[in-house]
Amino acid sequence: MSSQDGCRLYLITPDHLPDLADFARLLEETLAAGDVACVQLRLKGVDDETIATAVKKLMPACHARDVAFILNDRPDLAAQLGCDGVHIGPDDMPYDEARDIMGPNASVGVTCKNSRHVAMEFAEAGADYVAFGAVYPTTTKDDATPVDLEEIEIWSETINVPCVAIGGITVENCEAVVKTGADFIAVCKGVWNYPQGPAAAVREFNAVFEKNR
Repeated sequence: MSSQDGCRLYLITPDHLPDLADFARLLEETLAAGDVACVQLRLKGVDDETIATAVKKLMPACHARDVAFILNDRPDLAAQLGCDGVHIGPDDMPYDEARDIMGPNASVGVTCKNSRHVAMEFAEAGADYVAFGAVYPTTTKDDATPVDLEEIEIWSETINVPCVAIGGITVENCEAVVKTGADFIAVCKGVWNYPQGPAAAVREFNAVFEKNR
């Protein structure tokens, strides 16, 4: 998962995937539409077997496009299933434990909400990226903490560790976030619920990224 030159798309799956086969086909179409840095599998309220089944179904589609596959919350399952990385929040697991489980070569990203101080601590500990948000109001997370775009801009200008901006970001409002220098923009509903379809959303996001390189 590389930021390369300029901002890239960090795609998050919906919380619930009632028809995994249909979603796998949709994911393939979506990834074929343009550059995506990674896909984070974020399933809530399901058992380990359901997560494992989803990983085995969706990860090959990502790897076929050289897209990193990240599992949310669960370093144990991420390591067991061979995921490229894991994303943890402040209430999931201490960073050091997650890193021990994942090993030195996997990606470990952390949620920092609106705190550059917390982000700095994780960066110094070795996190591969830090995530700031919510940038805009969002219904994806009930406990989202608002973050000022200036915080992301300061981080991007002063710290080498990549940052992800997350929360309520859409094709229509993303340009201001891209201009902060954020390495990645994390999007869920802004892609899957896009009126013209997810593939069109990926194309439109990438057009904004290209415009601002």
